[in-house]
Amino acid sequence: MTTAVSANRLELLQIADAVARDKTIDRDIVLEAMEEAIQKAARSRYGAENEIKAHIDRKTGAIKLYRVLEVVENVENHATQISLEDARVNKEDAQIGDMLADELPPIDFGRVAAQTAKQVIVQKVRDAERARQYEEYKDRVGEIISGVVKRVEYGNAIVDIGHAEAIIRRDQMIPREHIRNGERVRAYIMDVRREPRGPQVFLSRTHPEFMARLFAQEVPEIYDGVIEIKAVSRDPGSRAKIAVYSTDPSIDPVGACVGMRGSRVQAVVNELQGEKIDIIQWSPDIATFIVSALAPANVSKVVVDEDKQRIEVVVPEDQLSLAIGRRGQNVRLASQLVDWQVDILTEADESERRQAEYKQRADLFREALDVDDTLALLLVSEGFSTLEEVAYVAPEEFAGIEGFDEELVEELQNRAREALTAREQEAEVRRKELGVEDELAALEGLNGPMLVTLGEAGIKTLDDLGDLSADELISKEDGILRDYDLSEDAANEIIMAARAHWFEDEDQNEDRDETADAEGANVDSDSVASTDGSKAE
Repeated sequence: MTTAVSANRLELLQIADAVARDKTIDRDIVLEAMEEAIQKAARSRYGAENEIKAHIDRKTGAIKLYRVLEVVENVENHATQISLEDARVNKEDAQIGDMLADELPPIDFGRVAAQTAKQVIVQKVRDAERARQYEEYKDRVGEIISGVVKRVEYGNAIVDIGHAEAIIRRDQMIPREHIRNGERVRAYIMDVRREPRGPQVFLSRTHPEFMARLFAQEVPEIYDGVIEIKAVSRDPGSRAKIAVYSTDPSIDPVGACVGMRGSRVQAVVNELQGEKIDIIQWSPDIATFIVSALAPANVSKVVVDEDKQRIEVVVPEDQLSLAIGRRGQNVRLASQLVDWQVDILTEADESERRQAEYKQRADLFREALDVDDTLALLLVSEGFSTLEEVAYVAPEEFAGIEGFDEELVEELQNRAREALTAREQEAEVRRKELGVEDELAALEGLNGPMLVTLGEAGIKTLDDLGDLSADELISKEDGILRDYDLSEDAANEIIMAARAHWFEDEDQNEDRDETADAEGANVDSDSVASTDGSKAE
């Protein structure tokens, strides 16, 4: 009998070792799950109201059961408490608050108890396994991992990645790529999340960083840090652009990524199902960078607007389709690569637009300054584009213009200031007609015409303006103030100024609450003093 018991005990430890090894979790976690299962079974045997603890000896496998009782002065629950007098019968130095362990005889597990114990153990082991999986993969986001496809469900691939399963959703697979059961795939760990059914590892084969990591595996110079990948843009399964930079002037970053006879880039292309890759040399100069990014198209001219992070690229007529690419692919990838908005124009379009702008500005100067066409066109050709520039630029700026003397300059500036004043007065009248509040009109950064435009769009109070985003104000497509050349920073400053009174109101409410609390405290103290005083009398 003793031999059988010993064998059972050793078998218990062997089972714990096997489960821990199979699930790659700590042996103690398995044994703790077994202890909890035994405790649950024992409660059903001795009564759920009892506080029962089980302990499995980690060396021998011996199981011991204890009923835990708290030493109290007045016993209210005999199942979990014991009086100090009764406690000192077994333990002479027992004190109030001590916990006594009363050993119980071993129990035989019935069918129901054994089934319950099994469920507890399975659940505990599963929870430990999930926790271990999450801890293992949560810090590996951004890595490339290899796994075997176990099954494909509704277009999503379930991949065995070793100690866990991962998923490649349909939208994260390369278009026209067919992944089959049993096939080995490489993918980018995009995200790891805790979910009720266990940790979920999300993989991607379309993420731009997947291509960057593949290059890092193929090009030792990238792994060593000599070559840096500055930016990546992809149209998965079709075309991609990658910008690289070398910290060592003697190493050509593009050549290093291409490899001998294209061996390195071809390895990446094969992994990406034939995706065409343009390798571009990165440049800190945005104009140079965009010219390289638009390859193979030739660029005639680049106009950079840093405030709006917008680039205007002028190309010859015969290069337009090449620059734009099929369905706009080339310019879209280039725009993503530089992270700026890129507009493509032909030389004819740019010339036509420039002439239209010249005419518009010349008409403005001719009407507002009451000058002839020649003088108006001369001002435009010298770079003047607004009345404000004519009115407030230093007189010396006119010195280089042939035929402009001091008297003419002074007259032009006076007329420009008068025209601006008249425009502001007209705008002020219209602003009041529209019902735009004075508080809104007082905001710095908004002029009369802007206020009229806001009023016509229904923005008439500080709250109306404060509810807007910068994009709603200056978006090129439908921004309310898109015609006023506001930068994003200026738009944000105006919006924050409109919201300022919200925070002032909150501060005032807090001050009122603090004052009310203080007054309440004074009233209470007066009442106490009065009561004390009456007692003293």
